[in-house]
Amino acid sequence: MNQIKQQIDALREELNQHNYNYYVLSTPTISDFDFDRKLKELTDLEIQYPEYFDPNSPTQRVGSDINKSFNQVVHKYPMLSLGNTYTEEEITDFYNRVKKGLNDDFEIVCELKYDGTSISLTYINGVLTQAVTRGDGVQGDDVTANVRTIRSIPLRLHGTDYPAEFEIRGEIVMPWSVFDQINKERAEQEEALFANPRNAGSGTLKQQDPKIVAARKLDSYLYFMLGENLPTDGHYENLMKAREWGFKISDATKKCKTLDEIFAYIHYWDTERKNLPVATDGIVLKVNSLSQQRNLGYTSKFPRWAIAFKFQAEKAVTTLESVSYQVGRTGAVTPVANLKPVKLSGTTVKRASLYNEDYINLLDLHINDQVYVEKGGEIIPKITEVDLSKRNVFDEKVEFIKNCPECGAPLVKDEGEAIYYCPNDTACPPQIKGRIEHFLTRKAMNIAGGSETVEHLYNAGYIHNIADLYTLKWQDVSRLERWAEKSAKNLIDSIHASVSVPYERVLYALGIRYVGETVAKKLALAFPNIDLLEAASVEELVQVDEIGDRIAQSIVKYFSKDANMEVVNKLREFGIQFELSETIIAQRTDKLKGLSIVISGTFEKHSRDEYKAMIEQNGGKNSGSISSKTNYVLAGDNMGPAKLEKAESLGVKIIDEEEFLKMLD
Repeated sequence: MNQIKQQIDALREELNQHNYNYYVLSTPTISDFDFDRKLKELTDLEIQYPEYFDPNSPTQRVGSDINKSFNQVVHKYPMLSLGNTYTEEEITDFYNRVKKGLNDDFEIVCELKYDGTSISLTYINGVLTQAVTRGDGVQGDDVTANVRTIRSIPLRLHGTDYPAEFEIRGEIVMPWSVFDQINKERAEQEEALFANPRNAGSGTLKQQDPKIVAARKLDSYLYFMLGENLPTDGHYENLMKAREWGFKISDATKKCKTLDEIFAYIHYWDTERKNLPVATDGIVLKVNSLSQQRNLGYTSKFPRWAIAFKFQAEKAVTTLESVSYQVGRTGAVTPVANLKPVKLSGTTVKRASLYNEDYINLLDLHINDQVYVEKGGEIIPKITEVDLSKRNVFDEKVEFIKNCPECGAPLVKDEGEAIYYCPNDTACPPQIKGRIEHFLTRKAMNIAGGSETVEHLYNAGYIHNIADLYTLKWQDVSRLERWAEKSAKNLIDSIHASVSVPYERVLYALGIRYVGETVAKKLALAFPNIDLLEAASVEELVQVDEIGDRIAQSIVKYFSKDANMEVVNKLREFGIQFELSETIIAQRTDKLKGLSIVISGTFEKHSRDEYKAMIEQNGGKNSGSISSKTNYVLAGDNMGPAKLEKAESLGVKIIDEEEFLKMLD
């Protein structure tokens, strides 16, 4: 073995150990700076010597940006669900059934039930070879590329005493801190918030781009090993061996011999779980001996040797002190309950969403009410009910405001909508600042800065709209409090660099109501420059894929306002990209004009997203479902049987990659 290969192997081994120390043991032995330096050294060597590429290298934790559809994989051992219990009486019944079924001494292993996405990991010769979601229990999605980015899951095992091949199962979870940060960012973009870490984690694991998965810092807890040659007959003992091999096994796992020990465990964790960094929703009880598990067997649905005890949805009683109203960048007004601080699911809750006027009326809220705040399934805090017996008849009823709390403009509500809006979008401060903040974001113009930057510049009178950013001078910015010369120059440099941001992102950055990233891309393809979009009628706009009447009217309304057109024209003068690049325009054709195409299955030559882009670039329409209006189904491997049956019954032509690409030649 040559010296370079030895150097690469040594770096990989060292970095794997540091990953294990940090993400599994929570005892780092190296600074982040030194870790990053060593990772950079390894990355450079792997680039320089590609013949030593290894998919299990620590450098691959960041994920590839190649999009892949998920293949369906049949589980070697079905992933069954557990029967649920909610009372101690049901736990006692389970314990007695096990006792009667075995007629022998037994141990029960108690484990925390982590609220995440079930995963099954296969290791061959100590190397992670496959990661599959639970799916329907019989088969699931192959998400190996995404799971490789999760730092607490070992790519290579420690030691040598592991079976040649085995599976280990557990939960992929999103820590509360990551969940809160993601929702904070989504709230700033006025995007729909994730309801709970489980939904956010599950959605992350199904991302087509592993780089996004890597950025979201998922974690894992493993709790069950399967295979032909496991180390011991004890479930608990196997988990302890798995910990030695590098797996993250919960410290809360405990063997119990009596019902009293089981109940003590449940009582302890019903309170202590609130202090955990991840969401839990119960306790799992398993017979420890694998041979005893086999003797007990299964019912038609569940194993007889295991059961889940579900915690009651956690709630707390506190006082409603006031209701405030937030105005977003689109003018949407959201009521927020301000509460006397109360501990709930490991966090101190001071505020809870009230959603809209209808929700307030449904609860019949009064100031100083004693209210129940709940995180059902660990969701965002909400008020679920009022203790009417504690209400003072003189307390003021909560009435939704009639005027904007920021600018005083009368609020409006569209027919059929539950949300009130402030219509004063050109002079309402939070709307102005919100649109500027949105304009700065990475997915939009990618300008350095955030809400604090906008607040400083707006309060100083330097900016009143997004176009004013391009008149800023670093000398003026550096005079502001807490602004150094370097940070001021960084801001101005990033503003100047933003003139090269492509047209579709500029459309998104304008902050037109209902125009998100996907809609902006479709609009850019359909109307290759801003003048065409400005002149488009509602009728013309709704002809574009996924553009409905509501979005079309919002676009027409935006361009009908003189203040908005003044901003657009100023941006045009500053060199902002208001037309598609010549490369994209050159690729556009009408070869698929008028054709509706459904994509199904997995492909070799291009990803599904790439095929979708080809369809749009050539004038076709992507459709998610097959109907009588579908012209073609572009089918790859593993096409869904339901889609195949429907296509055949409707007489829709099914084409493969070769045929599709010939249509574009």
